Amino acid sequence: MKNPEVVMIGLGYIGLPTAALIAKGKTRVLGVDINPQVVETVNQGKIHIAEPELDAVVADAVRDGFLRAATQASEAGAYLVVVPTPFKDKNEPDISFVEAATRSLLPLLKDGDLYIIESTSPIGTTEKMAELIYGERPDLKGKLHIAYCPERVLPGNVMHELVHNDRVIGGIDKASTERALAFYSKYVKGELHPTNARTAEMCKLVENSSRDVQIAFANELSLICDKADIDVWELINLANKHPRVNILRPGSGVGGHCIAVDPYFIVSDYPMESKIIGTAREVNNYKSFWCAEKIKNASMKFELEHGRKPKIALMGLAFKPNIDDLRESPAKYIVQKVLQNSNNEDFYIVEPNIEEHKVFKLTNYKTAFDAADIVVYLVAHREFSELPAANDKIILDFAGTKN
Repeated sequence: MKNPEVVMIGLGYIGLPTAALIAKGKTRVLGVDINPQVVETVNQGKIHIAEPELDAVVADAVRDGFLRAATQASEAGAYLVVVPTPFKDKNEPDISFVEAATRSLLPLLKDGDLYIIESTSPIGTTEKMAELIYGERPDLKGKLHIAYCPERVLPGNVMHELVHNDRVIGGIDKASTERALAFYSKYVKGELHPTNARTAEMCKLVENSSRDVQIAFANELSLICDKADIDVWELINLANKHPRVNILRPGSGVGGHCIAVDPYFIVSDYPMESKIIGTAREVNNYKSFWCAEKIKNASMKFELEHGRKPKIALMGLAFKPNIDDLRESPAKYIVQKVLQNSNNEDFYIVEPNIEEHKVFKLTNYKTAFDAADIVVYLVAHREFSELPAANDKIILDFAGTKN
């Protein structure tokens, strides 16, 4: 491949699909990742993550010479930073990966280049990276286009949503915003909404915080209804008959790389002002603990009534239905919590969307259901809806599998 036109720093769940999409548009892309195994996999035209349609797009792009991977960046006209932003102690965002990626580009940047952050970031991160770049490369002051454009895609439908979803794009100045808009317009069919970098950063955080608050309301209702002896699923269905009410479905908590994480970016910087957002996080985290306690109590009750330990099927590990993504999964937390507190019960751990797990021994969902005395639905995978009601078993349905 000739010199790349675009360098993508980070080949994870967002970086690789984005790189593949750009390469599909006949743009030469160099994907950069610190993991040599990821680089080797991509250069073979294969993928290391599960995402529908991605494998075919990567294979075609590599074969046609528009996508390759490396562990180090090389000179290009546009650089996209799509790396993790994890947490330090007390849920404080860590932008060290964004900074490291930016520093790796310092020797390569030149007059007229476009630099974009897509990583979920605290407010002001794009401006901080601009200060870092100009502090180390004062010769480029005012000569680069620097912007922020967050992803807003749904795992399992990423390749479609990268193209068709609207995007919010904010530069550190008007010229940067316009240059970034021109870049994304080549690959995105959704509407592009211009703003400034700080607003674009906040928009990403607010979108997911809004979802988290709405889910927390549903989860809080489930806790109240459990004490009040009310079927929460029937309640929500009836309440949603109101033309202006739309309560979401409760679950075993909140997971994933966005909704369970992004609110902390706001709470960390604005703790006194983000009371509802912070409380929603507490409610959704507590729901997972509550589910683990309900399983423990059901197990103890079974033993008292039957004089033996129960066999328990824990159904689902992913953070949402019908995907293989376990990141920040409340179901995985619950399974870990239950196993830590186990007292020689037999457990069957089920996740139909993955073949094996490094920690958990997985069991086929039908086998687990048939063998179990207590069936715990942690995720509403489509396979579970096929299973019978089974009046001879204790069913704990935290995911609304049958509703």
